[in-house]
Amino acid sequence: MKPGTKTIRKQASTAVVDTCGGFWIGSLPLLLMVLLSGCQTVPEPIPEPTPADFGAIHSPATNLVTTPAINRETVVLHEGDMVRVTFPGAIALNAPAQPIRRDGIISLPTLGEIKAAGLTTKELEKAILDTYGAQLQTKEVNVTLESFGFSVYVTGAVLRPGKVTAERPLTALESVMEAGGPDYTKANLKKVIVLRTENGHTERHVVNLRRILDGESTEQFKLKPADIVYVPQRFTWF
Repeated sequence: MKPGTKTIRKQASTAVVDTCGGFWIGSLPLLLMVLLSGCQTVPEPIPEPTPADFGAIHSPATNLVTTPAINRETVVLHEGDMVRVTFPGAIALNAPAQPIRRDGIISLPTLGEIKAAGLTTKELEKAILDTYGAQLQTKEVNVTLESFGFSVYVTGAVLRPGKVTAERPLTALESVMEAGGPDYTKANLKKVIVLRTENGHTERHVVNLRRILDGESTEQFKLKPADIVYVPQRFTWF
Protein backbone atom coordinates (compact mmCIF):
# COMPACT_ATOMS: atom_id res chain seq x y z
CA MET A 1 0.00 0.00 0.00
CA LYS A 2 1.33 3.32 -1.00
CA PRO A 3 1.86 6.02 1.54
CA GLY A 4 -1.09 8.38 1.77
CA THR A 5 -3.73 5.84 0.84
CA LYS A 6 -4.87 5.22 4.39
CA THR A 7 -4.91 8.91 5.06
CA ILE A 8 -7.13 9.50 2.06
CA ARG A 9 -9.58 6.86 3.28
CA LYS A 10 -9.69 8.44 6.71
CA GLN A 11 -10.32 11.79 5.17
CA ALA A 12 -13.12 10.35 3.08
CA SER A 13 -14.63 8.67 6.11
CA THR A 14 -14.32 11.83 8.10
CA ALA A 15 -15.91 13.76 5.26
CA VAL A 16 -18.89 11.41 5.27
CA VAL A 17 -19.27 11.71 9.01
CA ASP A 18 -18.91 15.47 8.87
CA THR A 19 -21.38 15.68 6.02
CA CYS A 20 -23.99 13.54 7.79
CA GLY A 21 -23.47 15.36 11.04
CA GLY A 22 -23.82 18.65 9.29
CA PHE A 23 -27.03 17.39 7.65
CA TRP A 24 -28.67 16.41 10.94
CA ILE A 25 -27.43 19.50 12.72
CA GLY A 26 -28.64 21.74 9.90
CA SER A 27 -31.94 19.94 9.60
CA LEU A 28 -32.71 19.82 13.33
CA PRO A 29 -34.79 23.04 13.42
CA LEU A 30 -36.78 21.88 10.40
CA LEU A 31 -37.34 18.48 11.99
CA LEU A 32 -38.55 20.09 15.21
CA MET A 33 -40.97 22.27 13.24
CA VAL A 34 -42.38 19.25 11.44
CA LEU A 35 -42.80 17.34 14.70
CA LEU A 36 -44.41 20.31 16.44
CA SER A 37 -46.79 20.97 13.56
CA GLY A 38 -47.83 17.32 13.65
CA CYS A 39 -48.78 17.70 17.31
CA GLN A 40 -51.04 20.66 16.74
CA THR A 41 -54.81 20.16 16.76
CA VAL A 42 -56.32 20.97 13.41
CA PRO A 43 -59.79 22.54 13.88
CA GLU A 44 -62.61 20.89 12.03
CA PRO A 45 -63.91 22.99 9.14
CA ILE A 46 -67.14 24.85 9.90
CA PRO A 47 -69.81 23.83 7.39
CA GLU A 48 -71.26 26.55 5.26
CA PRO A 49 -74.81 27.50 6.32
CA THR A 50 -77.48 26.26 3.97
CA PRO A 51 -80.73 28.04 3.10
CA ALA A 52 -82.53 25.36 5.13
CA ASP A 53 -80.80 26.70 8.26
CA PHE A 54 -82.68 29.95 7.72
CA GLY A 55 -86.01 28.35 6.81
CA ALA A 56 -85.69 29.36 3.17
CA ILE A 57 -85.33 27.71 -0.20
CA HIS A 58 -82.43 28.53 -2.51
CA SER A 59 -83.07 28.75 -6.22
CA PRO A 60 -79.88 27.87 -8.17
CA ALA A 61 -81.35 29.25 -11.38
CA THR A 62 -81.82 32.76 -10.02
CA ASN A 63 -79.37 32.61 -7.12
CA LEU A 64 -82.11 33.99 -4.90
CA VAL A 65 -83.31 32.91 -1.49
CA THR A 66 -87.07 32.69 -1.29
CA THR A 67 -89.42 31.87 1.54
CA PRO A 68 -90.85 28.36 1.67
CA ALA A 69 -94.19 27.58 0.10
CA ILE A 70 -97.13 28.16 2.39
CA ASN A 71 -98.68 25.05 3.88
CA ARG A 72 -102.25 25.50 2.74
CA GLU A 73 -103.54 22.90 5.15
CA THR A 74 -102.66 25.13 8.11
CA VAL A 75 -103.79 28.45 6.65
CA VAL A 76 -106.95 29.87 8.22
CA LEU A 77 -109.65 30.41 5.60
CA HIS A 78 -111.09 33.87 5.04
CA GLU A 79 -113.75 35.52 2.95
CA GLY A 80 -112.83 35.49 -0.73
CA ASP A 81 -110.63 32.35 -0.59
CA MET A 82 -111.41 29.79 -3.29
CA VAL A 83 -112.07 26.32 -1.87
CA ARG A 84 -113.05 23.01 -3.45
CA VAL A 85 -115.01 20.36 -1.53
CA THR A 86 -115.02 16.76 -2.79
CA PHE A 87 -116.49 13.51 -1.48
CA PRO A 88 -114.48 10.44 -2.61
CA GLY A 89 -117.35 8.11 -1.68
CA ALA A 90 -120.08 10.21 -3.31
CA ILE A 91 -118.78 12.08 -6.33
CA ALA A 92 -122.28 13.41 -7.07
CA LEU A 93 -121.84 15.68 -4.07
CA ASN A 94 -118.59 17.17 -5.33
CA ALA A 95 -118.77 20.94 -5.51
CA PRO A 96 -116.84 23.13 -7.95
CA ALA A 97 -114.33 25.57 -6.54
CA GLN A 98 -116.16 28.47 -4.99
CA PRO A 99 -115.23 31.62 -3.07
CA ILE A 100 -116.06 31.91 0.57
CA ARG A 101 -118.81 34.51 0.77
CA ARG A 102 -118.62 37.75 2.71
CA ASP A 103 -120.60 36.09 5.50
CA GLY A 104 -117.98 33.30 5.66
CA ILE A 105 -120.34 30.66 4.25
CA ILE A 106 -119.96 28.13 1.40
CA SER A 107 -122.70 26.01 -0.19
CA LEU A 108 -122.57 22.23 -0.51
CA PRO A 109 -124.81 20.74 -3.25
CA THR A 110 -127.81 18.81 -1.81
CA LEU A 111 -126.36 19.09 1.68
CA GLY A 112 -126.65 22.73 2.64
CA GLU A 113 -124.44 25.56 3.80
CA ILE A 114 -121.62 25.66 6.30
CA LYS A 115 -119.37 28.34 7.74
CA ALA A 116 -115.83 28.08 6.38
CA ALA A 117 -114.17 31.36 7.36
CA GLY A 118 -112.02 31.09 10.46
CA LEU A 119 -111.23 27.39 9.95
CA THR A 120 -108.33 25.54 8.38
CA THR A 121 -109.10 23.05 5.61
CA LYS A 122 -108.76 20.15 8.07
CA GLU A 123 -111.09 21.84 10.53
CA LEU A 124 -113.60 22.50 7.76
CA GLU A 125 -113.50 18.81 6.76
CA LYS A 126 -114.30 17.85 10.34
CA ALA A 127 -117.09 20.43 10.54
CA ILE A 128 -118.69 19.07 7.36
CA LEU A 129 -118.59 15.51 8.68
CA ASP A 130 -119.95 16.61 12.04
CA THR A 131 -122.81 18.48 10.37
CA TYR A 132 -123.69 16.24 7.43
CA GLY A 133 -122.01 12.95 8.30
CA ALA A 134 -125.35 11.24 8.91
CA GLN A 135 -126.23 11.80 5.23
CA LEU A 136 -123.02 10.23 3.97
CA GLN A 137 -122.44 6.51 3.49
CA THR A 138 -118.68 7.07 3.26
CA LYS A 139 -117.45 9.34 6.00
CA GLU A 140 -114.82 11.06 3.92
CA VAL A 141 -114.50 14.59 2.60
CA ASN A 142 -111.61 16.60 1.18
CA VAL A 143 -111.32 20.38 1.26
CA THR A 144 -108.70 22.01 -0.96
CA LEU A 145 -107.68 25.66 -0.85
CA GLU A 146 -107.42 26.59 -4.52
CA SER A 147 -106.32 30.19 -4.14
CA PHE A 148 -106.12 33.04 -1.68
CA GLY A 149 -108.56 35.85 -2.16
CA PHE A 150 -107.78 38.57 0.35
CA SER A 151 -107.92 41.72 -1.73
CA VAL A 152 -108.37 45.35 -0.73
CA TYR A 153 -108.10 48.64 -2.60
CA VAL A 154 -105.71 51.42 -1.64
CA THR A 155 -105.94 54.90 -3.10
CA GLY A 156 -104.99 58.47 -2.35
CA ALA A 157 -101.53 59.68 -1.37
CA VAL A 158 -99.68 56.37 -1.86
CA LEU A 159 -96.98 55.52 -4.38
CA ARG A 160 -98.80 52.63 -6.11
CA PRO A 161 -102.57 53.03 -5.72
CA GLY A 162 -104.77 50.15 -6.80
CA LYS A 163 -105.80 46.63 -5.85
CA VAL A 164 -103.68 44.85 -3.25
CA THR A 165 -103.93 41.06 -3.00
CA ALA A 166 -102.31 39.18 -0.16
CA GLU A 167 -102.05 35.59 1.05
CA ARG A 168 -103.31 36.57 4.49
CA PRO A 169 -105.43 39.28 6.09
CA LEU A 170 -103.88 42.73 6.18
CA THR A 171 -104.02 45.65 8.54
CA ALA A 172 -104.61 49.17 7.26
CA LEU A 173 -100.93 50.02 7.73
CA GLU A 174 -99.79 46.88 5.91
CA SER A 175 -102.07 47.61 2.96
CA VAL A 176 -100.59 51.11 2.62
CA MET A 177 -97.08 49.64 2.68
CA GLU A 178 -98.07 47.04 0.07
CA ALA A 179 -99.20 49.94 -2.12
CA GLY A 180 -95.65 51.28 -2.11
CA GLY A 181 -95.98 53.23 1.10
CA PRO A 182 -97.41 56.71 1.67
CA ASP A 183 -96.30 59.77 -0.24
CA TYR A 184 -94.70 61.46 2.76
CA THR A 185 -94.61 64.83 1.00
CA LYS A 186 -98.39 65.12 1.13
CA ALA A 187 -100.00 62.11 2.90
CA ASN A 188 -102.14 62.77 5.96
CA LEU A 189 -101.59 59.57 7.94
CA LYS A 190 -103.59 60.84 10.90
CA LYS A 191 -106.91 60.51 9.09
CA VAL A 192 -106.73 57.46 6.86
CA ILE A 193 -110.23 56.42 5.84
CA VAL A 194 -111.37 52.80 5.51
CA LEU A 195 -114.63 52.19 3.64
CA ARG A 196 -116.34 48.86 4.24
CA THR A 197 -119.57 47.59 2.71
CA GLU A 198 -121.48 45.08 4.80
CA ASN A 199 -125.11 44.00 4.77
CA GLY A 200 -125.96 46.50 2.09
CA HIS A 201 -124.58 49.61 3.77
CA THR A 202 -121.19 51.30 3.82
CA GLU A 203 -119.24 51.90 7.01
CA ARG A 204 -116.63 54.64 7.34
CA HIS A 205 -113.72 54.23 9.72
CA VAL A 206 -111.02 56.83 10.42
CA VAL A 207 -107.65 55.36 11.36
CA ASN A 208 -104.64 57.25 12.74
CA LEU A 209 -101.62 55.49 11.25
CA ARG A 210 -99.25 58.23 12.43
CA ARG A 211 -99.68 57.15 16.06
CA ILE A 212 -98.69 53.60 15.11
CA LEU A 213 -95.66 54.74 13.13
CA ASP A 214 -94.58 57.02 15.98
CA GLY A 215 -94.86 54.18 18.50
CA GLU A 216 -97.69 55.85 20.41
CA SER A 217 -100.11 53.00 19.71
CA THR A 218 -99.87 49.29 18.93
CA GLU A 219 -103.53 48.82 18.05
CA GLN A 220 -103.84 47.82 14.41
CA PHE A 221 -106.97 48.19 12.30
CA LYS A 222 -107.66 44.83 10.65
CA LEU A 223 -109.10 44.94 7.17
CA LYS A 224 -111.68 42.72 5.53
CA PRO A 225 -111.76 41.66 1.87
CA ALA A 226 -112.88 44.41 -0.54
CA ASP A 227 -112.18 47.20 1.97
CA ILE A 228 -111.16 50.52 0.44
CA VAL A 229 -108.29 52.35 2.13
CA TYR A 230 -108.00 56.04 1.30
CA VAL A 231 -104.96 58.09 2.35
CA PRO A 232 -105.93 61.77 2.12
CA GLN A 233 -103.59 64.65 1.45
CA ARG A 234 -102.52 67.14 4.06
CA PHE A 235 -104.04 70.59 3.84
CA THR A 236 -101.52 73.20 2.71
CA TRP A 237 -101.75 76.91 2.04
CA PHE A 238 -99.70 76.66 -1.13
